[in-house]
Amino acid sequence: MISVEESKALFALLNSEQRSFDEVMADFTSKFPSFLHFRICTALATLIEDKPMLFSSQRLYAICMLYQAYSSQQPSENPFISLLVNIASDEEGAKYERALILHLLGSAGNEINKEVLKQSASDYIKGFDPSSITFPAREQLQEQFCNKVLPEPYNCLFKNASVKNVIPDPDVPPQCDVTSEEFDLQPGAKPKIGSGNRDETITGLLQNLSLEGLEPKWMRPLPPRFPLQDGELVWLNPDNNHELLWDYGMCADTSRGAAVRDLIAKALKGPLAPAQQEQVLVELANDPKLVYHCGLTPRKLPELVENNPLIAVEVLIKLMNSPEISDYFTVLVNMDMSLHSMEVVNRLTTAVDLPTEFVHMYITNCISSCENIKDKYMQNRLVRLVCVFLQSLIRNKIINVQDLFIEVQAFCIEFSRIREAAGLFRLLKTLE
Repeated sequence: MISVEESKALFALLNSEQRSFDEVMADFTSKFPSFLHFRICTALATLIEDKPMLFSSQRLYAICMLYQAYSSQQPSENPFISLLVNIASDEEGAKYERALILHLLGSAGNEINKEVLKQSASDYIKGFDPSSITFPAREQLQEQFCNKVLPEPYNCLFKNASVKNVIPDPDVPPQCDVTSEEFDLQPGAKPKIGSGNRDETITGLLQNLSLEGLEPKWMRPLPPRFPLQDGELVWLNPDNNHELLWDYGMCADTSRGAAVRDLIAKALKGPLAPAQQEQVLVELANDPKLVYHCGLTPRKLPELVENNPLIAVEVLIKLMNSPEISDYFTVLVNMDMSLHSMEVVNRLTTAVDLPTEFVHMYITNCISSCENIKDKYMQNRLVRLVCVFLQSLIRNKIINVQDLFIEVQAFCIEFSRIREAAGLFRLLKTLE
């Protein structure tokens, strides 16, 4: 629950015998962030409940830290308020402990509180006057602080079934210091915690504390099986003794893949030299799987199409069986229409079987781009390209012109002043 460093820092604060309560509480706040307070205070509460575990001064500092951890909240919101109230109302307990808790739970502006907290633990014990304070009854303290504590929203049935994992030594009586002569004089009693290893025992305990406790094992035997009926299938548990297969390509030379990745990266930025284009095509032909490791993604496809359309065609052909090919087609059909994009689509139509929906969507996109362009010169140029592209698809029987007859005919009529559009219109008439 607490790390080694945290336990050492906490025990160092407990041993601050000559430091004032204010200084110890300030150090506690600075050394332990708020998210650690509950774990730290739980450990302190365990040490406090086992009375012979700590010296008197250590118990006082532990009590101050239990209060300081939640001093910014109301006392009733402190999860350890019940422990503090029990100590303050314990008639068999040390009166200076009870008085210190009453000072801590009192009003913040009380001058007595300020003077008390400026003292060290040893000075406070030496100068404590029992007649200077009146101890209220347990019922009064519980009514003032504990009755305002909110009940638990859910109480598990097994919560109280666990045994606390720290059990007091039955040979050590309450209120007895194991290093004192009073303990040594008891017949047959031997201290379990000697003065030599006391510090080591407490720090070890801090590091091994847990909130879980020792719970009884919840026995849940397997239910018996029903007898098999005639014709019932028997449940089988086959032994899966698979043999390991060695991957002989694990240490294979990847220099070719690196070369293709570098060339594809350059192809995205500008046209490759003829020798470089040839190298990429040869490498992809020799090892088609390189296309999956060349660094190309659907988002980068438009750059490759515009700069190196031949390489784009070869890459898309190799990716036809890839589950991502639909993403590449979506990018290709939605990119700006250009000579290179039409060249790529035209080459793909003659090399592989493209989805009919993709071809139709691309033709529709081309027609829409021609209609929406404002520059007349660029419009005439793109119309000529689209007409030549459509004539090629029709003559090679890539598309069924009847599926797009009305749309293509309207396109030809709109741009009938252009010779290529008129030629496409005449071709449509022959097929009508």
